[in-house]
Amino acid sequence: MRPRPPIKGRGIFSGTGLVIAALAATAAALLYPLWSYADRQSPAAGATVLSTQTVTTPYGPLSAQDRDLIIRVRLAGLWELPAGELAERKGTTAAVRTAGQHLVDGHTSLDAHVRTVATQLGVPLPNEPNAQQKQWLDTLRASQGQDFDRRFAGLVRLAHGRVFALVAQVRAGTQNSLVRDLADDANATILDHIKILEATGYVDFGALSRELASSPTPVPTPPAVDPSAAVPITPSPDETYSMPPATTSPPPRTSGS
Repeated sequence: MRPRPPIKGRGIFSGTGLVIAALAATAAALLYPLWSYADRQSPAAGATVLSTQTVTTPYGPLSAQDRDLIIRVRLAGLWELPAGELAERKGTTAAVRTAGQHLVDGHTSLDAHVRTVATQLGVPLPNEPNAQQKQWLDTLRASQGQDFDRRFAGLVRLAHGRVFALVAQVRAGTQNSLVRDLADDANATILDHIKILEATGYVDFGALSRELASSPTPVPTPPAVDPSAAVPITPSPDETYSMPPATTSPPPRTSGS
């Protein structure tokens, strides 16, 4: 008896089987990149990173950058109000003394605002300037005459220029309503101080531009305290001093100054 010939179309190597296998391989090749991308970009991974930087508050999410602004506004007042008092006492022109008064008035009000916001959001605040700010105050205390005027205008204008950019960045992107209000207040105060410092005639814009373009050396922030324990910064209550003779403008600069 002769063996029966194989029936066409049976087995995995039949025409239909080959077509199905090819289609399956093609589908796998197309879907693999999508599965791989989904694994790399899983929402859970992104949420974990976000949760370590942002916390939920009744006033909206509070980011790490929001907290940084609150601390920097507090730090600004801790050294700029004393610097303003020095300018009121030691400034040799009316313009420098007026700038000092603006610093004292502005940071007295702004500090009350930032302490309220910090209490509501639970953000710890420093009670003393950082190391760099203390150095700036020591420099101003040791300076006299026109040297004081130049150093005061240059240092305080530099500090305002650095924080001004942060305020704008936070105001543009924050989701927290209290931080938005604080940024508005800080923006108005800083801009007033920038203008009044430039009006002294002692701001060297070339040096300022170079300083702002360079990356400042990080200075550790002083230890923070509970926001409700933050000491208000206020002008010295009983300080009296005699004003130097007022002049309408700074003396002309020589080519070597």
